[in-house]
Amino acid sequence: MNNSFRTYILMLLLGLISGQQLFAQKLLEQRISDSLTVIANASVMSDKINRIKIDVNRPNKTIIVTAADNFGFLPFRRENVDRINQALKSILGKTYPGYTISAQAYNRDIETLIPNHLRENKDSSRLFKNNGLHTPLVTRLSVPYSIDRGLQNRNIALWNSHGKHFGRKEGRWIWQRPRLFLSVEDLLTTAFVLPYLAPMLENAGAQVFIPRERDIQTHEVVVDNDDRNQSRYKESNDRFHWQKGETGFSNKKAFYVYPENPFTMGTYRFVRTTTDPEETSQAEWIPNIPEKGIYAVYVSYRTVENSTEDANYTVHHLGGETSFSVNQKIYGGTWLYLGHFMFDEGLNQDGKVILNNLSKDKNSILTADAVKFGGGMGNIAVKPVPITQNSDLVLNPDTLAVTSNYPRFTEGAKYWLQWAGVPDSVYSRTTNTNEYSDDFQSRGFWVNYLTGGSELNPGTGGLGVPVDMAFSFHTDAGTKKNDSIIGTLGICTVGNNNGDTIYKNGVSRWAARDMVDLIQSQIVEDIRKTWHPEWTRRGIWNRSYSESRVPEVPTMLLELLSHQNFGDMKYALEPGFRFTVSRAIYKGILKHIAYTHGTEYIVQPLPVESFSCTFAGERKIRLQWKAVVDTLEPTAVPDSFVVYTRINDQGFDNGRLVAGNTFETNISAGKIYSFKVTAVNRGGESFPSEILSAYKDPRKKETVLIINGFERISGPESFNFTSLAGFMTDKDAGVPYQYDLSHTGSQYEFGVDVPYKDNENPGFGASKSNYEQLIIAGNTFDYPFLHGKSIKSAGYSFVSTSVKAVTSGDIDLHAYKAINLILGKQKQTMSGIVKKTPEFQTFPLDLQQKLTDYCHKGGNLMVSGAYVASDLYNKEKGNEENFVTNLLRVKPLDKDTIIFSGLLYESKHPVFFRGRRQFEYHHTPNKSMYAVEDPDLLVPVDEKAFIICRYEGNDYAAGVAYAGKYKVCTFGFPFETIKDEDSRDRIMSAVLHFFNTKKQP
Repeated sequence: MNNSFRTYILMLLLGLISGQQLFAQKLLEQRISDSLTVIANASVMSDKINRIKIDVNRPNKTIIVTAADNFGFLPFRRENVDRINQALKSILGKTYPGYTISAQAYNRDIETLIPNHLRENKDSSRLFKNNGLHTPLVTRLSVPYSIDRGLQNRNIALWNSHGKHFGRKEGRWIWQRPRLFLSVEDLLTTAFVLPYLAPMLENAGAQVFIPRERDIQTHEVVVDNDDRNQSRYKESNDRFHWQKGETGFSNKKAFYVYPENPFTMGTYRFVRTTTDPEETSQAEWIPNIPEKGIYAVYVSYRTVENSTEDANYTVHHLGGETSFSVNQKIYGGTWLYLGHFMFDEGLNQDGKVILNNLSKDKNSILTADAVKFGGGMGNIAVKPVPITQNSDLVLNPDTLAVTSNYPRFTEGAKYWLQWAGVPDSVYSRTTNTNEYSDDFQSRGFWVNYLTGGSELNPGTGGLGVPVDMAFSFHTDAGTKKNDSIIGTLGICTVGNNNGDTIYKNGVSRWAARDMVDLIQSQIVEDIRKTWHPEWTRRGIWNRSYSESRVPEVPTMLLELLSHQNFGDMKYALEPGFRFTVSRAIYKGILKHIAYTHGTEYIVQPLPVESFSCTFAGERKIRLQWKAVVDTLEPTAVPDSFVVYTRINDQGFDNGRLVAGNTFETNISAGKIYSFKVTAVNRGGESFPSEILSAYKDPRKKETVLIINGFERISGPESFNFTSLAGFMTDKDAGVPYQYDLSHTGSQYEFGVDVPYKDNENPGFGASKSNYEQLIIAGNTFDYPFLHGKSIKSAGYSFVSTSVKAVTSGDIDLHAYKAINLILGKQKQTMSGIVKKTPEFQTFPLDLQQKLTDYCHKGGNLMVSGAYVASDLYNKEKGNEENFVTNLLRVKPLDKDTIIFSGLLYESKHPVFFRGRRQFEYHHTPNKSMYAVEDPDLLVPVDEKAFIICRYEGNDYAAGVAYAGKYKVCTFGFPFETIKDEDSRDRIMSAVLHFFNTKKQP
């Protein structure tokens, strides 16, 4: 055998061995890939984990296994880390006996990626501890409780994704996302942040900073020392006199173009502080309010050398006076939010802000600049480049620039930051050449501007605020078929713009991953327990997004769900879901900060229930309520309560702390008193209860009991067939909590296979834009007051109660000759798939029993609601088996959706109100009252029942009265939706007259 043949055989054998080794290696990689994918999908929705690499170090007898990036998306726990290690040992152990085997992600052992709050030995290098401020930026002096286990003295930067911006390519103002399923991401995230998340954080004691306008009030009044207008700025001087300071705010222009800064266009005022209350000087800002309503109050000042730490501001509003202490050593030269307050129209002494120079320190410097009331309309104008002839644009002839003509809260961060005096280097990274890029980049750089000059970001200019964390709220995640859920994704960025993994204060940027893991876990856990048991968790990304990469504090970018996906949007439009998610985020933030600093935390309580407001004497009111157990949080137990009071149609006061669950107070005859209650503990304050009202008539007539049975908040009605799906807002648009700011218009594209083309032609789910500037009224839980005003007009006293207080037996119905039951848009509704029974029935069984007993013993009952007859009516049953037929003597008329705009009141009954009157009720979305899309058509079913009003233009009954052994008036539409007060008063007077006459028909 010659040498060449031997060489050929040897090479062939070596090739076979090499091939076998390669095959064996690929087999090991495949087995590892399969095992890791199975383990990953036990905790997150994961694609196949591939690109397995087995790095064998034979001299050291170690093996490091790595995989594709999605391996690092896992929320690592002791349990799944052990499972991964066991799997790797099982797969590789026979081939590599005696080797130490470990897995890595992001070049770190996965053991180190177990978050700090789940580790026995914390990794101190990634604990982003913040010493906070010696004196908080804002101290609320009028709050009747204190917080020491919440977020007190913590500063949180928070923003609600995108907003309206000028599209230079399109030559007009546009949304950054398409209108889909009744909304757009630019507004949808705002509907979580403004009504829910920000107040929860503030109720826990946090100072919340938002780089977009946070007030939905479209009016805005700015009062300033430099500007002369219908509002007034006044000063008074005692020992120390106000003086002029250079470079302050002035609202010189109707609108501003890049890079104009209103905080450099005027002057400010300053005075030395005094410790003597007898020698104070003060400044007053008195706005000329265009329309009575709720307005946010923002103050501004300059931070100068020796600035005071305790600037005393007092807001005078319709509920009284609310005081704040502001630390002017930081945050000067911008708008500082103090709170929302009710103001009357015009110039009023009970509508103003006062600042005085009384201080704990003598001879510090107190500064004063503009005060802003309300959110307003956008006033940042953009010059189209090049100038376009777009017919939608109305260009100012002097500047050739155009504003959005939208409420400021709808606009992106870039425009608010310019109005708030932030440097253009922060809000326009492209020097005004790319509005889209400027907007999303501005948020992260704004966080660094907030922290500039603080211990977290020394040596840089800024506002000096030691921000603890930042949170970016988004809903952009793709689509799936049918009702499948895209779910929740958490994003952080460990490497900053330079690739560094250390924050400026020396803490590891891996702290952000710990925070994201905790908050995302809390969100998914709470949703699964209360809404959807298989809600999708999409993992934790470590990717380079500007919003999470730029800030020098731990930052989370949340993709909660997908606004493009029908299955997700059925939840996103639910007010209760928004509350759950926002509370989960708040809890996650609370726990993250507590774990970081090694402190205890307590979660703020849930709102109280079973609330009642009754007379306890001739001139005394008794309030009673029950605390609600939070099954998700054992610490969320109230230890006291706050009772807030309103007199007539003024605002609520600052509240009174109450130890137990009852409260009594004296009242005066002739005034309507309204009350709401919150639960408090050392972690903060709950959301408020419903509002109940009472009135004592000076003439001592009978007392009417108002039962508030309108508890419903819900999303719109939806359907899902094979090829068609969507939301039927013409049938039932749902009921927002308080208001909805996210509704753009009704859905018009229902074909599930219609593809996305562009933002103007987004395919399935495409929705109209006719309501996107409107704040749509929802359930304010304040209807006993409105009903009560009409009862007062009729000459009767009244008290009120929640329906739960009635069904629990706390209220004796027989003590009242007449009951007014408010049912609004109450209707049995299924919310999510965790709950197995519907919520919000008009007449739950225990209420049926109470009302039946009451009426059969001679009571009188007025009921109004959009689904009062149809909600529980079963046409397969007889009259005696249907509650509404048996007791109310009506039944619903089958119908298609019919929209009526008005009613005709024309009763010929001898003891009922006579005369003809036409009136309208709210049937389309509006800002003042929730709308009724599909009211009940009533049919009398007893010879002693008769029609008292009809829907306009037809013979359908809208109201039916019955007079037998008892008397009932039933209205198939909500009484409170009648547009004019005079009509409501006339109808209520007629009903009560009918109840109180002994003459039978």
